[in-house]
Amino acid sequence: MDIADCDFLSDKGDSDVDNDIPDDEYSSDPEINKYYVHCITCRNRLFGRQRPLHLVIGGGLAADVILWRNKETSACVLAGATVVWLLTEWIGYQFFTLFCNTLLITFTLLFLWSNLATYTNFVLPPQLPNITLPEGSLVGPALLLRCEYHRALRTFNKVIFGADFKRFLKMVGALWILSICGSRFNFLTLFYLVTVILLTVPMLYENFEDNVDSFAEKALLEIRNKYAQLDQSVFQKLKNGINNC
Repeated sequence: MDIADCDFLSDKGDSDVDNDIPDDEYSSDPEINKYYVHCITCRNRLFGRQRPLHLVIGGGLAADVILWRNKETSACVLAGATVVWLLTEWIGYQFFTLFCNTLLITFTLLFLWSNLATYTNFVLPPQLPNITLPEGSLVGPALLLRCEYHRALRTFNKVIFGADFKRFLKMVGALWILSICGSRFNFLTLFYLVTVILLTVPMLYENFEDNVDSFAEKALLEIRNKYAQLDQSVFQKLKNGINNC
């Protein structure tokens, strides 16, 4: 089990760990599963989560890169994104031209390396790995994508055709923020900003999650109180006026 995940979980003893919950019911790490199912912390976490942040964002290599547990890969991703953004935005290099020229230089160097290694004592270039996909390996992601698609449709139906004004405000606010960001930045700059945020905010949150969760709990409580006052003074009166008409 990862040390950061162990810190999140409170141990209630070995007697409570080995009962009732199968290892493969929640994620790919059975040791973490046993703990977070039975060991629920008393501290309030952001958005009510009860699992370590590493598991919340999916676990595996992607989570390791985002949380900087694989520092070399994370640094390479951040450096590569920064170089591409600097070449395209500051120097004015077109992204498609940069992509094609990068492939051209890479293929040329590999071709020359391979041919020179044949006639000299140079080390042979690395071979491309032979990737084999097991039969039916794409069925799981396809079913998950279909499930998320139907869930999004149900959410949109509840928001657009339902009476949940709070969800409607959330959707309008999110679209408004995206519209402002889209008007201020082009797509490549926005993509770079999202990459930087993904590689910094989750890592900083994991390091200071106790302080952030405490502050977020107070902020959410204040927002709920303000919304309750607004709902009582404005929205309920509007609804009653519409019903009376």
